[in-house]
Amino acid sequence: MFRNPQVNFYVRDVEAAARFYTELFDFTETFRTPTTGTPEHVELRLDGFILGLASIESARRVHDIPADSGPPRAEVCLWTDDIDRTYTDLLAKGAQPVSPPHDFLNGRLRAAWVADPDGNPIQLVAEVTSPAQ
Repeated sequence: MFRNPQVNFYVRDVEAAARFYTELFDFTETFRTPTTGTPEHVELRLDGFILGLASIESARRVHDIPADSGPPRAEVCLWTDDIDRTYTDLLAKGAQPVSPPHDFLNGRLRAAWVADPDGNPIQLVAEVTSPAQ
């Protein structure tokens, strides 16, 4: 049986990536190895979701995985209440813009994308609420 799913990103600088997710998105660090010195793997949690950040070098050396920081193959998707404010706040804090806020699915959802320090995309999405009539 499967349990406790998480997404892992292979990154150039685990410490910088962890700082990005904890400071900008309120993830909480739950695991780090090694516990002192330069980390090779850090796990962060947000509302039951686990994001693992592993160094490209350790993935190659420890697991013989041909990890690279090449084109993104996945993204972290985070739901929020105010896309426009959140997007603006994240850019002010140093997130890189990917796609500005826009409506889709016939106006039912609003989304925007930013990137972490390694270029991994982060989707911000919200349900669009109709004004009170």
